[in-house]
Amino acid sequence: MVETVKTDQNMLMLESRRIGVLLEFLGDRLTAARGLSATQAQMLLYILRYVKQGTSLTEIHREFGYSLAALSNILKRLRNHGYVRVESCLEDNRCKKIYATQEAVDLEPFLKDSVQKVYGQAYQGFSDWELAELDRLQKKVLGNLSAEKERHKATERSGAYEKSSATIEAV
Repeated sequence: MVETVKTDQNMLMLESRRIGVLLEFLGDRLTAARGLSATQAQMLLYILRYVKQGTSLTEIHREFGYSLAALSNILKRLRNHGYVRVESCLEDNRCKKIYATQEAVDLEPFLKDSVQKVYGQAYQGFSDWELAELDRLQKKVLGNLSAEKERHKATERSGAYEKSSATIEAV
């Protein structure tokens, strides 16, 4: 007979939050020597992936999910450190491309090493199968949450449409 175990979903969420906090703490500790936070380091590594063609704040927002305001603040700090430069797009002056500087390129090995240390600590003792299963489950949770976020956005858009339609009718 197979015994069914009831999982405490509240504890799962709390533990997921703790994992995020501890990863951030460890990352911050490793990157602090260069005056960076873990979030700044992750964003800079993302920008370094697009060293030739550049990237945009919108693309970074899509990758990480942080608000544009928060990302703008991080970008400002990276610029102040001399790790990125921002240029207007040729096609559209409103569009800004973000490029890594040579200083960032020189820092890349340190950043990658720091990230590897965090991964090594977090996934110590995991088998390949366990990592694959964790990856699958995390993607499932992210898919569920992303679907809810999209439903919320659609509801907001339709609510805004209804309000604007009502305003037009009232006029």
